Amino acid sequence: MKSKSAKPLVLSGVLIAIGVVLPIVFHAFGGGSVFLPMHIPVLIAGFYLEVPFALAVGVLIPLLSSMITGMPPIFPVLPFMMVELPTYGVMVSVLYRKLKANVYSSLILSMICGRMMAGAAVWVLATFFMAKLPSPMIFISGAVVKGIPGILVQLIFIPIIVMTVKKKNLFRETRDVIGG
Repeated sequence: MKSKSAKPLVLSGVLIAIGVVLPIVFHAFGGGSVFLPMHIPVLIAGFYLEVPFALAVGVLIPLLSSMITGMPPIFPVLPFMMVELPTYGVMVSVLYRKLKANVYSSLILSMICGRMMAGAAVWVLATFFMAKLPSPMIFISGAVVKGIPGILVQLIFIPIIVMTVKKKNLFRETRDVIGG
């Protein structure tokens, strides 16, 4: 296996590990659902990985976390997180790496799309599986309001990470970091 082809796999593994461990730390202090720790490594993945890898990171973090720690609960939270998080990774990867949008636009648009997909998943769960869930609009607005601290953390620290990596030239050109 060439080292270039191993890089996206290694980075994906590191981000998945962070995505499983970080929520444990935040939940120990009661801030898991407020600070959205699973979202951070998935969003970062989108900046540095091609779509298939960013998608895999977004799917595997909530799945493995649920299997290992019980967070998120298998039903009804895991299904919508397995739609929301991959949407973040894919959208950031497409917007930033392919369409060359700036860091903030990529981040904000992906967060909006992810929430919309989570709302759609909630609608599917409520409609077809008769899960007792709020309407998608109430779910989205509640998730956004409750997650404001996490959203602020993401909007402040993720651009700092991306810009620092680019400035320090840690991965050659930031858009061409891994897998592309």
